[in-house]
Amino acid sequence: MLVGGPSGRPALLSLLLAAVMSFFCSAISIDEARKQLLMREKMMQLGGQLVLKKDEELANKKLMALKKAEMKQFMKTQKFPPSMHFFQAKNLIEKSEVFNILKKMPKGAALHVHDFSIASMDWLVKNVTYRPHCHFCLTPNGTLMFKFAHPTPPTPAKCSEWILLEKYRKGLQNVTEFDNSLLRNFTLITENPEVTYANQDVVWSKFETIFITISGLVSYAPVFRDYILQGLEDFCQDNVFYLELRAMLLPVYELNGTIHNQEWSVKTYKEVACTFAKKHPGFIGIKIIYSDHRFKNVSLIMKSVQTAMTLRTRFPRTVAGFDLVGREDTGYSLYYYKEALMIPASQGFKLPYFFHAGETDWQGTSIDRNLLDALILNATRIGHGFALSKHPAVWTNLWKKDIPIEVCPISNQVLKLVSDLRNHPAAVLMATGYPMVISSDDPAIFGAKGLSYDFYEAFMGIGGMTADLRTLKQLAMNSIKYSALLDIEKKAAMKTWEERWNNFVADLARRPNPSSTLTVATSLAAPTGLIGPRCLNEREGSQ
Repeated sequence: MLVGGPSGRPALLSLLLAAVMSFFCSAISIDEARKQLLMREKMMQLGGQLVLKKDEELANKKLMALKKAEMKQFMKTQKFPPSMHFFQAKNLIEKSEVFNILKKMPKGAALHVHDFSIASMDWLVKNVTYRPHCHFCLTPNGTLMFKFAHPTPPTPAKCSEWILLEKYRKGLQNVTEFDNSLLRNFTLITENPEVTYANQDVVWSKFETIFITISGLVSYAPVFRDYILQGLEDFCQDNVFYLELRAMLLPVYELNGTIHNQEWSVKTYKEVACTFAKKHPGFIGIKIIYSDHRFKNVSLIMKSVQTAMTLRTRFPRTVAGFDLVGREDTGYSLYYYKEALMIPASQGFKLPYFFHAGETDWQGTSIDRNLLDALILNATRIGHGFALSKHPAVWTNLWKKDIPIEVCPISNQVLKLVSDLRNHPAAVLMATGYPMVISSDDPAIFGAKGLSYDFYEAFMGIGGMTADLRTLKQLAMNSIKYSALLDIEKKAAMKTWEERWNNFVADLARRPNPSSTLTVATSLAAPTGLIGPRCLNEREGSQ
């Protein structure tokens, strides 16, 4: 017996000791297993396998200390910007120390932005609408339209009488209020977005109307040039040095009524980028992804695809490929356009596709199945890919092909796909290390600027507490890796970015107080082989 006599005591003691040791060892095993699981998850997340240098480690500690402090405060106040509508969160974001650091961070490239929403709408109101010969009119359905002409534009079929803005303003008692009303017509910003935009139909209707409203302003040739310059300036100030624009290349007009074609527009984009690069050493340039609406019939999209092929042949270093834009939920599917989209392959022509696909919260429909067809059609990148996590086979195959998604957090929230960005499906993709880039889609219409606001939403909301400097570094490098730049251009771009990144990290690492203003060198020499001061005299080379 183990108990009841002297001889049983050692046996009992041994059993008790064994039980204690077993419990103690088990506790160690649980802690170790937990530690290993956490490490595995950390390694799996986007950027998790990057090894930080000494300065980066120090900078990361300071950044994460700020992030944790802000998170703690947000948990206390229950006012967490990524969980709030961007229009209501913007002021909070701008007060964030983390956001101020992200503004100084070299973010590389913006790979998903639309041509007529890259420059500040405030600039459009205060600069462009004050130019001579600017007229406006109102359609029966209330849409505001603009046109530059002298002495007056021809009266359109569905519009009231054209009014000269300069003359109209002279008769106003409160010009500021009028200008503010113009600004409200140029953006989606509202104090109560949930009330103003009750559903996706309402917000998309206003969203698409804005492009109609401002097109008469931006498509005026002198403004067109200045608009591109202003857009590049806005992004450059936000430490973005390269853009790929989805551009519909709408007709551009002169004051005398002359209409310029699409080749003229591409040349102008290129020339303006060169001019900008002369004054901004280190700026790489822009490429155009020619786009058309997904509401047109097949025959019209056939013509657009052929136009894209012609433009890419004429400008292989500037025109990157083709896309279909517009609201996916109400537009035609990629499968509907298969006959048109197969034209390049049938002719042995390489036309890269950068499809908007999966920008929907519907599942199992022809809409979200655009993701399947984007895969089959060998898309170079996927715009939004919001529904990707619902398609595991597509997800797996895209990953094998290293095809990234372009995540646009603020756009997805404002256009009512997700209200709380902590619940954005990209959180799953980011946690598993799926290749992605962060972009801003239509920042001017959302009241944002550049990429920093979207980076903040992704860093704080989508990435949660596990996203750190490694995540930010990987996202910035991805923007170059997955760009449409040639390999030689990517190498030069990466070198430029690394120099700026090292300066940013060193500045953050050596400052005792990360909240102080960070200074990042912006006077780096322009990399050779890219769009730069010499490009005006360069011929378009073969891809």
